Amino acid sequence: MTKKILLLPGDGIGVEVVEQARKIIDFLRSEGTGIEYEMALIGGSAISQVGEALPQSTLQLAKVSDAVLLGAVGGPQWDSLPHEQRPERGLMNIRKELRLFANLRPAKSYPSLQAASSIKAEILGGTDMLIVRELTGGLYYGEPRTIGVNQQGIRYGLNTTSYTEVEIRRVAQVAFESARNRKKKVVSTDKANVLEVSRFWREIVTDLAKQYPDVSLEHMYADNAAMQMVRQPQYFDVVLAPNVFGDLLSDLAAAIVGSIGLLPSASLNEKSLGLYEPVHGSAPDIAGKGIANPLATILSLAMLFRHSLSLDAIADRIEQAVERTIAQEILTADLMMYSQHKSRRPFTTEAVTYAVIENMKDSKRT
Repeated sequence: MTKKILLLPGDGIGVEVVEQARKIIDFLRSEGTGIEYEMALIGGSAISQVGEALPQSTLQLAKVSDAVLLGAVGGPQWDSLPHEQRPERGLMNIRKELRLFANLRPAKSYPSLQAASSIKAEILGGTDMLIVRELTGGLYYGEPRTIGVNQQGIRYGLNTTSYTEVEIRRVAQVAFESARNRKKKVVSTDKANVLEVSRFWREIVTDLAKQYPDVSLEHMYADNAAMQMVRQPQYFDVVLAPNVFGDLLSDLAAAIVGSIGLLPSASLNEKSLGLYEPVHGSAPDIAGKGIANPLATILSLAMLFRHSLSLDAIADRIEQAVERTIAQEILTADLMMYSQHKSRRPFTTEAVTYAVIENMKDSKRT
């Protein structure tokens, strides 16, 4: 059965890294893998060409696709636009329209790149964690929200955080199911010592855990989780978090493993339609120079094959090829500075992708 992928290059280096992912897809198509893809506009490029960050044509294509791969959005040429018209609204709106409630961010250290982390090598070790972040609820989406003036004439800002039982259960289920395929351990983060919404979160997660007797559950205050991630990152397997805490902890995990250029992500809905994107931004300062790191996008493509297309063998093959490429120290400039051969000339975006494809060919032969 043919699978349909929508490619959204977006802005800045998003255009370059999605092009590299397209080359991986074309290679798989040459082997007879039943994949089709289309390309569409989002973000600043969409604003410049059609006047809105998320055109209806793009949204409709996304809704009839099996998965969406995004590059990045944003750039200085659109910074002066009103908040609701900026490129980032395209990303926020597509998440909302596709009901992408679960954000998965793996953070993995690679032996040859341990110097990229500020954590001591003996502490970092084989760190391999997955942050499962609730994406469409909590403080970022809560109502009411406003900036106003109270009865005493004092200005104030207001945001609201709340979660329903349904919202908590569905993202917690993603965490437990993910743990079953990993080390069978979930750490759920909250602030149940001060927040009613966190006490409710803990209650629902604890109840759901009864359905997963093979997975251990530990509750941890979010601030303590941040400290323990730095002290003993190898302790963590799957980390479950509400929207705000997940936002903070996933960026911390990125810093722990040392390079944002290696971190993919997936945002899923209840039907396994997913939006996949590298964690890094559009990096307009290096766009068009052929030096952008494509590996986070290629790893996002691997997650796409696993979570939305249920093609685990292809996902494994891509991930293993990336690991071999890193071990061979075929790296762009952002990573080469941490390699054992710092004097080696960095590889271009395209050259790194070519190496990944060659390693995929080698895995097919073996």
